[in-house]
Amino acid sequence: MSTPSSPPRSSRHIAWVVLGVVVLMGGLSYASVPLYQMFCRATGYGGTTQVAKNAPSLRGQRSLKVRFDSNVATGLPWSFSPDVPEISLTTGDTVTVFFKVTNHSDHATAATAAYNVAPDQVGSYFNKISCFCFSEQTLGAHESAELPVVFYLDPALEHDESMKDVGQITLSYTFFPAKLSPAPVASAGDGGKPKL
Repeated sequence: MSTPSSPPRSSRHIAWVVLGVVVLMGGLSYASVPLYQMFCRATGYGGTTQVAKNAPSLRGQRSLKVRFDSNVATGLPWSFSPDVPEISLTTGDTVTVFFKVTNHSDHATAATAAYNVAPDQVGSYFNKISCFCFSEQTLGAHESAELPVVFYLDPALEHDESMKDVGQITLSYTFFPAKLSPAPVASAGDGGKPKL
């Protein structure tokens, strides 16, 4: 009577290799979005702006126009617009611009702003020191706010051949609805007093 033979070593080896490849591909697909976002932030790819901690130490010579584009996604009862439609600035100058936002609903709403600049190649030279887009914004019923953006254009763009014919940059924002965090227990409608 013959006993069933176990699969040859090469078949088991192939099975482990295939399983390893499947696990690796699953891990890479899971990590692809954060890795892509890190790549865009580091390189400015796709018009992703840079984050700076301080104003630049050097002032450039070139003057460019920066136009502001503001949008609100469907379903968000907000209006959103820049105080000025565009500005002219010299590379290395730090500027602050404000955007006015109003919640037109009868209850608090929250939103997060997505952003980019065009043309795409300017992303690696567009540096934000402070921006409302770095965090979620919450507005009460019929509340308005002035939201600042502090930024500069890196003077290094003057040495980039792909930037020599660029005279205007567009900074674009779109607010998308976000879920409001649940209210803390202490802020319940009973005046914040714990029930005994």
